[in-house]
Amino acid sequence: MKRVRLGVNIDHVATLRQARRGREPEPVAAAALAELGGADQITVHLREDRRHIQDRDLELLRRTVATGIDQEMAAVPEMVRIARRIRPELATLVPERREEVTTEGGLDVARQLRTLARVTRQLQRAGIRVSLFVDPAPAQVRAAAASGAEAVEFNTGAYAEARGPAVAVELAKLRTAAAAAAEAGLAVYAGHGLTYHNVLAVRDIPEVEELNIGHSIVSRAVFTGLEQAVRDMVALLAR
Repeated sequence: MKRVRLGVNIDHVATLRQARRGREPEPVAAAALAELGGADQITVHLREDRRHIQDRDLELLRRTVATGIDQEMAAVPEMVRIARRIRPELATLVPERREEVTTEGGLDVARQLRTLARVTRQLQRAGIRVSLFVDPAPAQVRAAAASGAEAVEFNTGAYAEARGPAVAVELAKLRTAAAAAAEAGLAVYAGHGLTYHNVLAVRDIPEVEELNIGHSIVSRAVFTGLEQAVRDMVALLAR
């Protein structure tokens, strides 16, 4: 059976710290525990409003993470400058709105193709691979391929929120989009809202190479500890 890589998003550890504007819990320590638990990469979203991950977190993670960093970021000049300095292994371009609690949907690559293609080239010139966070729609897959990015990460939020017959509908969209993306030469990743209970159907999509999961793992870590929570997810994906 294929092995799907696991990226562990530690944003929610930083959210807890920022609730008191204190020093604990430390996201860098969380990254180390996630790696001990078997994570293949550490995923962080440095937002423009710095609501959770801070610049110092990213700088320290660059010095300490042994696997790789996926820096989620808006396609804006400030974030491009930071990414080019930090040089994460992967930059995932995501939409960002100040009023949202978490990312609410995928990029409209078709509408922003010129801008996203330019940002993609800027990052690639610094040796950074680029992924675009998109909804599983044919037009977005075609635009992502045209952007020059190496990968797409499909937004699994609609699938995660679906109930009853809608689950099969959303899963079919993901399967169709993943096949189209692979046909276009894009690496296929997925994430958003995935949990220990719903992840296996996405893992089983043949083209999916990597999953990025944060909230569910950090939530379980409250009761089990982070290293064990990551081990539990790694074991589930390997089942």
